[in-house]
Amino acid sequence: MLWNIHQVVAAVTLSKSTVYRLIKDGKFPQPVRISYKRVGWLKADIDSFVASLQHLA
Repeated sequence: MLWNIHQVVAAVTLSKSTVYRLIKDGKFPQPVRISYKRVGWLKADIDSFVASLQHLA
């Protein structure tokens, strides 16, 4: 299942700009290109990211 940026932001409770900054820094899962202007994230990748954050807390 692919999530759009709005679903990702809601799941990780970060702003869009923070998500994109973390992607640039290599600290957030890379999006998958859906079309020329659209990207999405695999739900499993986001779930793993959230689990890793909870593990650190």
